[in-house]
Amino acid sequence: MSNILILATDGFEQSELVEPRDYFQKAGHHVHIASLQLGDQEQAPTSIKGWDKSDWGESVPVDKQLSDVTPEDYDALVLPGGQMNPDKLRLEPSVISFIKAFAKTGKPVAAVCHAPWLLIEAGLADGKAMTSYESIRTDLVNAGADVKDQEVVVDGNLITSRNPQDLPAFNKAIENALSEVNA
Repeated sequence: MSNILILATDGFEQSELVEPRDYFQKAGHHVHIASLQLGDQEQAPTSIKGWDKSDWGESVPVDKQLSDVTPEDYDALVLPGGQMNPDKLRLEPSVISFIKAFAKTGKPVAAVCHAPWLLIEAGLADGKAMTSYESIRTDLVNAGADVKDQEVVVDGNLITSRNPQDLPAFNKAIENALSEVNA
């Protein structure tokens, strides 16, 4: 079975983290939730809090700190959306460096909703077919992506989806990519 890393912080869209986590755990994969320590004085979080449609959702335990993982440890990277989560993460140089390094391995990097902001920040969008939540599609176009309005778009090792309704197709695309990695 595969090792899957979900990278998120407070404000992730609840379903976009929980549904892929549960889907892959049920399939027998090892799934870790990683987050990062924000600021020199703050404690590393033991959980992160989701956003559920229009209000704060549930907290999810953090298994690892980003500083304690490497791309070699995992077979796929999943980036949940929500508006706050990727906006916070794209300002963290360690997150962008990790995403770039992970993408260079050729293993699947999957981003849903607003999470393609992270792919833009990592310089991965130029020349790639991608999708996202509709409010950031102009950002993708400006970064050089070929934007599609489809439930899931796969271009090389990048997998993108639009919103929570697309999660079944998103999860299936990740599963298909993992079967190719592990073949």
